[in-house]
Amino acid sequence: MTDSPVRVLIVDDQALLRGSFRVLVETTPGLTVVGEAGTGAAAVELAERERPDVVLMDVRMPQMDGIEATRRIAASPAAAQVRVLILTTFDLDEYVYAALRAGASGFLLKDAPPEDLLTAIRVVAAGEGLLAPTVTRRLIAEFARLPEPDRPVARELTGVTEREREVLVLIGRGLSNAEIAGHLGLSPATVKTHVGRLLGKLQARDRAQLVIVAYRTGLVSAPRI
Repeated sequence: MTDSPVRVLIVDDQALLRGSFRVLVETTPGLTVVGEAGTGAAAVELAERERPDVVLMDVRMPQMDGIEATRRIAASPAAAQVRVLILTTFDLDEYVYAALRAGASGFLLKDAPPEDLLTAIRVVAAGEGLLAPTVTRRLIAEFARLPEPDRPVARELTGVTEREREVLVLIGRGLSNAEIAGHLGLSPATVKTHVGRLLGKLQARDRAQLVIVAYRTGLVSAPRI
């Protein structure tokens, strides 16, 4: 266990918003800002150089948007441990699916209360995935619109045990480890072990990526909307 603060990189093309986020983060014990960027390209460069724990990433930016910047950060060996938390306004949540596929670990709306943002930073830094409730609904809607040929990936689940599949289904439905433990009659520690094995077997960065796999492989069916 370490007492080192969670290191945060703030990315937004609006200087006023960057300044507001900086003040919020810097005045919170256990968090610190390691840099700011106003473009996606600058965000990638800083992420590789500073290797923050969490990048607060805007979507709409000049030169390179937040989705492409997230994709490049997730694919960069120099930023292998960097996690991206997408921040955007409600009318942009159609980018949820693209952001998660690009490698984002979380997605939060900009109008969320400050305490929710701080919690989100800590959750993502700890390796968990985070989605705002309205975002989760949008994600399901996106999966519902995907054509069937884009979804069947039975080979992706090769090596996953029956119990791990059960856990993956419940992750896809949005249950926490504690809720999964109660549902399956397991201890929280056992569920945590199963989640860790799923992350390894499915080469997923975090829980948000497991949600993607659960839907993409058809383990969890999206309602037709």
